[in-house]
Amino acid sequence: MWDTSSCVALTDFHRGLSAFNRRRLAPISKTHDWRGDLREELAWRLREGEFLERERAHVRERADTAPTDRDAFMKWFEDLDQTGPGQHDSLFQWLADSAPRGALLWFLHQEVGGEAGFEDLVAMTQVKMPVIAKLELARNYWDEMGQGKRPGMHGPMLEVLSEELGVGEAEDSTPIVWESLALSNLMVGLATNRRYAFQSVGALGAIEMTAPWRAERVNLALKRLGVRGEARRYFALHSTLDVKHSKAWNSEVIYTLAKDVDAQRAMAEGALMRLEAGRRCFEQYRAHLFETDILPLGLTG
Repeated sequence: MWDTSSCVALTDFHRGLSAFNRRRLAPISKTHDWRGDLREELAWRLREGEFLERERAHVRERADTAPTDRDAFMKWFEDLDQTGPGQHDSLFQWLADSAPRGALLWFLHQEVGGEAGFEDLVAMTQVKMPVIAKLELARNYWDEMGQGKRPGMHGPMLEVLSEELGVGEAEDSTPIVWESLALSNLMVGLATNRRYAFQSVGALGAIEMTAPWRAERVNLALKRLGVRGEARRYFALHSTLDVKHSKAWNSEVIYTLAKDVDAQRAMAEGALMRLEAGRRCFEQYRAHLFETDILPLGLTG
């Protein structure tokens, strides 16, 4: 665990970077000081780069164990679903089986508050990618966008749940922990900087591959607590659709790009960076819930 002073510094940094990301990604019609905006952007992007390089360094040793043979690399990558950081954390089974409503709402507040927007990450990542990979990224994006129909868009589905339960970005009474903000900042940083394009592919692929197990248990928790089906639709959908997405992503994107050894290593780093950021979140979620006496003693990851 982090000491208090470190947590304060990390919270301040990731809140600042998160606010910067919202500003730089938001479409605007005019600016009053574009030079000043660029100077601010440079300062934050340098800090962002230092953060991303620290995250890379943390996983580099394990990423270096990935085999370079393409088929062997794919097996290594797919095994992360079972062996990667944070996988099958017992927190999620507890949420499904017995978590009280307050604990689930706090958890969802963290998850929604740290949501980076998968469809936008895919759109930014696919720029100038090779054709086969680009086509699968486009199909994935189209599914995320409800295949052109608003009711099927994944982002608004999450908004329905947020509005129904009153969870989301507001931090007045329930702050977003820095670990959740760091996860979002990591994904935005990888997708918006082309030097990390292949890390972004690996990170997004890891999400598709590992999300169904967790989504299924969150959906079960929501169902157990009486949340209506329409509000649960986001998690219900991702517990099944992402299985299909992951198979296509692995075969059409990861395998296609893995013909290049440098791309392999970058995708391995990205996957591990994303999974490690998730593991860090789950650890902090448990720590908070222990401190507030919501979790039963003895629950571990």
